[in-house]
Amino acid sequence: MNLNNLLTRAARSFPDRVAVAHGAASYCTYGELAHRAAGLAGSMQRLGLAIDDRIGLFMTNCPQYLEVFHGVLHAGMATLPINSKLHEKELAYILDDADAHAVFVTPDLAEKAAAAIDEVGSAVRMFVVGEGEYSDLLSGEPVPIVHRAPDDLAWLFYTSGTTGQPKGAMLSHRNLWDGTLNYFVDIDRVPANGSAIHAAPMSHGSGFYGLPHLPAGAKQVVPESGGFDPAEIYALIEAHSEVSMFAAPTMVKRLVEHDSCGDTSNLRTITYGGGPMYVADCKRALERLGPKLVQIYGQGESPMTITVLPREDHMATDHPRYEQRLASVGYAQSVVEVRVADADDNDVPAGEVGEILVRGDVVMKGYWDRPEVSAEALRGGWLHTGDMGAFDEDGYLTLKDRSKDLIISGGSNIYPREIEEVLLRHPAVSECAVVGRPHEEWGEEVIAFVAPVEGETIDTAELDKLCLDNIARFKRPKDYRITPALPKNNYGKIVKRELRIWLESEDHG
Repeated sequence: MNLNNLLTRAARSFPDRVAVAHGAASYCTYGELAHRAAGLAGSMQRLGLAIDDRIGLFMTNCPQYLEVFHGVLHAGMATLPINSKLHEKELAYILDDADAHAVFVTPDLAEKAAAAIDEVGSAVRMFVVGEGEYSDLLSGEPVPIVHRAPDDLAWLFYTSGTTGQPKGAMLSHRNLWDGTLNYFVDIDRVPANGSAIHAAPMSHGSGFYGLPHLPAGAKQVVPESGGFDPAEIYALIEAHSEVSMFAAPTMVKRLVEHDSCGDTSNLRTITYGGGPMYVADCKRALERLGPKLVQIYGQGESPMTITVLPREDHMATDHPRYEQRLASVGYAQSVVEVRVADADDNDVPAGEVGEILVRGDVVMKGYWDRPEVSAEALRGGWLHTGDMGAFDEDGYLTLKDRSKDLIISGGSNIYPREIEEVLLRHPAVSECAVVGRPHEEWGEEVIAFVAPVEGETIDTAELDKLCLDNIARFKRPKDYRITPALPKNNYGKIVKRELRIWLESEDHG
């Protein structure tokens, strides 16, 4: 049940169809992509890399990403996609925690990756895509696809989850296979002339949604910029047919607000998720783009596959609860069961808030090398998401809170503890607390409340530098509030709710 059979089958059935485009131009056919993946697999085997080894992909979006991803799977190894925005210390942590054996990087990230490998101090091999050695690897003698059992590890996805410390969600071949097939049931029916634009990071949801395009023999398009530029996206929509794209709500908002008058008749579907979409923004997107929006809610532990709000609900303006449904994340996808439960894991009635629990064959096996944490997260056979929500009487789920303290900015999860631990390294910081503040474009922005050591003063520029030296730039606080003390409850625990109320009163003051 090797997931890469999706590619080998497509190469056999549609060898001459374009599999990957770079911008408007063809990059390779299905036959070529499968041959390169098999050649890369053979080269990795001959270099001593073995079945089940974790192979990192620390790459900005590029066509080679798909060659490496499929080559690793073809060889029976586990892919380890890593957010290209991470700081070198965060990269080092993941490589070390996952016991990675090799990492493929794009040239722009080679220096950062080399520094991370030096910090790890173990023998992690680094391959820079697009350079001479990489070409030699691709042209290696192809090997047959390695058989994998359904529960063997295919994708190790590191997510901060709800405990702050990054953890590797173990996604098996079965998990990804079921999620791929479920796309056709709940999201979209990919046509043979379909095109998926990878404007969001391929290490996350966009890469996952590339998988359903394989069985249809459809095309995957990597923007020349490697990321999201509204003008470029409009041009790519015109250049390709039956276009679909995964996007964070902030990306949809920027696309709608762009002054381009590009033709969107080739646009088929934009699936958005990873954070809240305000109802007003959703309505503007529907007016600009037409009936082409689908919303999903998922987590790295159940990737893209918890609930769905289909395009029909986006357009059902005559429904009496239309706006309520636009504000929801839809109903349970076909491949999972979803419950809302109290602290004792008992179901709560419609309208009441509880923790969202998920069960199904797309839910992770557990967290890498964390059996106790895995047992707690999957107790009773249900994934405990840490997210709070409520069902309505029709089974539509509305998120009331992403875990208690999690901040979602631009579709990226930011857990305050990571930032707080860095800020507390400053000798003048006595205590601190990080919270999210609503932001029109990004969903939320990071605000840090900092109390100084008695008699000390704090230079916020030093705090900024401390963060930039240790965590990714997008996690850095956008504002610092220096205060003599932080509010606490009777047990001495900082009450972040009061800090959020403080920020809210400022916004309305």
